[in-house]
Amino acid sequence: MNSIMAMAMGDLAKQDETNKLVRLRDHLIDHGINAELRDGNSALLVHTPEPGLPVMVFVGYGGLYYSWQNANKRHRADDPKGAAMALADHIKSR
Repeated sequence: MNSIMAMAMGDLAKQDETNKLVRLRDHLIDHGINAELRDGNSALLVHTPEPGLPVMVFVGYGGLYYSWQNANKRHRADDPKGAAMALADHIKSR
């Protein structure tokens, strides 16, 4: 694979991760949780309902999982609705 193709593939992977984070953000909004894309659309900053530190969510493991809390918590990226529910439970239990 030449360098131009490799760069294009990297751009496609980054766009896929961004799309997954946007879908998660939209489902979090349905749960009344505010979240915003950060760090060049590579992370989702999820605000907690109570005062405290926000949670950073990334798409990792080759695009297969959403992960947060230093990757100690994760959920399949092909299930943004379920991930939003798991993340909402995590935030509310803190």
